Amino acid sequence: MRGLRVMGAALVSAVVLCACGAGGGSEEASASPTASASPSPAAAESLVRVTRTGGFAGRTSSVLVKGDGSWTRLDGDAKPVGGGKLTPEGLERLRSALRAADFAHLPRVSKSGTPVYDGFEYTIVHGGFEVVTADGSVPPALQDVLSALPPADG
Repeated sequence: MRGLRVMGAALVSAVVLCACGAGGGSEEASASPTASASPSPAAAESLVRVTRTGGFAGRTSSVLVKGDGSWTRLDGDAKPVGGGKLTPEGLERLRSALRAADFAHLPRVSKSGTPVYDGFEYTIVHGGFEVVTADGSVPPALQDVLSALPPADG
């Protein structure tokens, strides 16, 4: 019993150290949050994340779009390989497609259509929902979302 308490205390200590940023007391860790202008919460939040896997070469890439329209393309190792910002019209088109898709009522997995050999599988995360679909099975509402996104390849 005593061993469990010691182990539990060690775990709590490790969590506290990680949460406090035990990075050796660098200047970055102690900078005040008001030292730089921070984006509004809506601008910094993730609007949608799409991961595309497969194709002839079996590649994986992701596109993350934030609420302000800025986007980042990630490779299969989740390393940034490109980015930009949607135009106001492009951002509104994406937001409109996301609303119309009604993620709360989409099937979590939609792969019942005709398989497309060497096609892509898409994992789309929006509004707390994750939907998986594939070429040949993409519901029309999600086709609009996919077409409104920045390109998955650079």
